[in-house]
Parts: sequence; structure tokens; C-alpha cells
Amino acid sequence: MKSRRVVAAALAAATSLVLAACSGSGDDGPVTLKFQSLSDQPAAIAATNKIVDDWNTTHPDVQVEVVQAGWDGVYDKLITQLNAGSGPDIIHYEAAGVVPFARDGYLADLSSYLPDAKKADVPRGVLDSVTVDGELIAYPTELQSYVVFANKALLDKAGVAVPSGPTMTWDQLRDIAKATTRDGVYGLGWGLSSPTAAMVALAPGFGGKYFDGTGTDANVSIGQGEMALPRLVDGMAHQDNSILPVTLTQSGAKALAPFYAGQTAMTIQGSFQAANIAKDAPDGFDWIVLPPLAGPAGPAQAANPQTLSVNKDSDHVEEAAQFVDFFTSTENLAALNEADTLIPATTSARDALSAKLGGQNGWPQILASGEHLTSAPYLFVDKYAQWKDTVATPAYQKFLGGEIDANGLSNELTEGWKSINR
Repeated sequence: MKSRRVVAAALAAATSLVLAACSGSGDDGPVTLKFQSLSDQPAAIAATNKIVDDWNTTHPDVQVEVVQAGWDGVYDKLITQLNAGSGPDIIHYEAAGVVPFARDGYLADLSSYLPDAKKADVPRGVLDSVTVDGELIAYPTELQSYVVFANKALLDKAGVAVPSGPTMTWDQLRDIAKATTRDGVYGLGWGLSSPTAAMVALAPGFGGKYFDGTGTDANVSIGQGEMALPRLVDGMAHQDNSILPVTLTQSGAKALAPFYAGQTAMTIQGSFQAANIAKDAPDGFDWIVLPPLAGPAGPAQAANPQTLSVNKDSDHVEEAAQFVDFFTSTENLAALNEADTLIPATTSARDALSAKLGGQNGWPQILASGEHLTSAPYLFVDKYAQWKDTVATPAYQKFLGGEIDANGLSNELTEGWKSINR
């Protein structure tokens, strides 16, 4: 057994409080399951609560109680809970977060609890992101992609035709950015203050994967596929001068302000920003979403889905798995992802949402981008988070700021990995 579970056993032996079950039920009452939810948008909270209420109405013997949490500090909170034997029965998180818990033996294998048709409803690459050592350690629920939002009036003013194909190449994006950089307007704003997530997520379109191997045996791999996007951004920013410079040091959310103000013709954002743009953009602001971006290797993006897992130490693993099955029905996932402006992890829910919202601004392109999401190698790398925060992000920031060149970036990414993975 791994170290955290050894700690949990010691804590359980030390105090009767820790021996308390993480779910409660009496001999004469219903089973109660704790569901720790991280949904933080009002519409998503309402959708989650409705799903739970529907379950509770139809399952009087197994009641689910929502424990509303937040994304900030959730990893450390879960470590504390699981080590103390007080973790929730059902855990809402993301693939990058739950994989380490699965390796430490905290999560139940859902393979035998969910029907084969249920698993087949998830695209292979996305299902791979929640499969560890042959075990299905979570069920994916929601996904995001990176998409291009555009100010149609500025594209029209520059005489740019809106791409109409199923995908759009990065070269097309670059050409549009150059054409719309005029009269004090920049073609693109891209909030890259924390650039690693975007670089890693978009690398598959260029054939990049960043890591070979898994766990502690993983090695970083920085080659042409990994360097293609940084070089492209550098060229757009410092040769074409088509990226608003300040946005390279801003968050994605802050890069929306110059987009609303007409300072940038386009912005690359997480797809979920469609809801914020629809709500916050000035009256009369004519915005569109361009087709999914495709590199030389196609339109693939690395997936890090939100997930539902079951605590292996729950007294009611089977009932918790049944709730996960219910929660992730086609109807429920479609409703949840509509509320969150995210992409359903199942094909059936994505098709249902497309049928309902396919005519609304942005949704056809956002949902289409979900067809190309694939497993991300970094999910299975033990020290990825440390490398991302202490090595990659500072290196990308220096590169985008012109402090180091492409060779310097490649070297820092590679040598930094070696230094933390000794």
C-alpha cells in the first residue's frame, strides 16, 4: 500500500473519530452519500443540485448530500480528507488531480460498475485520461478546449472572409491576425500569463506530447512538435507585431477587456468564456467563434476532463457508483455542460446539446472542437505540476518577454525537468 494510505491507517488506529465512516446510514434509515462538488458558477450549481434532487426523489433508500467546495486548494484538502479517512464518497475533480490519488490507492475501480455502453459513449482518448493501470478510476463529465473568438465587425472592416471549413489552420489564424492589425487594432489578444496549460494542451496539433513514460519514469521530450507553437506565438508577437503585447502578460479573463474595447480583432480563450462574452460584451458587440484550430497533425487538443470518482474507502462504493452512472446520463451531462458552457465528455450528450443549441452563437464550433480531444501524457507524470509551476511557466514567460530565445526555452524546459526529477 502506498504511503498516504499507510498514514491513513495509522490515523485511523490512533483515534476513534477517524474510524467514523465517510458516509452515514443507520439500520433503520437510508444510506447517505457525501458528494463533494466543485461547481462554482450559479447555473452549474443549480444544474448539479437539480440532478441530486432528481436522484434523491427516485432513490429514497440512498440519499446524496452535496458538500459545496471550491477549486482553490482542493488538492491539499482532499489529501487531508483521504489520509484521515474522512473523504467524501463521491469526488468531483479533474483528471490531472485524481490520477495521483488513484496511484495511491484511494479511488475505486469503476470498470465493473458502469455498463460497457456507458464507457463506449466516451471517446477513446478521453476515456484513456481516466484509466490508470487498466482501471477506470473516474468518469469524465465536462471538457474545455481552446477556441478563437472574433469581432466580426473588425474582420469585415479588414476585408477578411470568415473561415467556413470544419477546421482552421494556424497559418490561417496568423494571416487573419496580420490582416486585421491596422488603425491601432491588433489582430490577436492572448492571455498567456500562465502559458504552460495552453502550450501543452495545443501541442498535439503539432505532433507534440512533451512527455514519454509515466509516473517517476517519465522523461520530458522537447522537440519540433513541442516548440512549434511557442515559435509561432513568438513570430506573431515580435515579427508580425499582430498580438497586443500587454495580453501576453495577462490572464485570459483580463485579455477579454481589449477584445470588448475593439483593441483586438480576435482572442484565444478557453471555450467556457463563451458564457462570459455573451453576458459581459457591450451591447451590439458582434462576436463569433471561428472553426477549431488545426496544426500539421490535425485539430487534436489534450484533454483534462472534469471527473467524478468514488472513494475506495466508502462504505457504499456500489451505491456511489450507481449515482455516478445516474449523474452522467445523456440528459444530465447535456444540462450540466450547457450551464457551464463546457463540452460534454460523452458523444451522446454532445450530440444532444448540439441538437438543442446548434444554432446559437459559438456552440457549433465549440462542440465540434470536442470531437478532437485526446489523452494528455502529462496526466500520468508524477512531477508534472512541480515542473509546470517552477520550470515551464517561468521559462515560457521569459521566452515570450524576449529574455531567452527558442534554444534557451528548450534547454530550460529540459534541464529543469532533470533537476526536479532526480
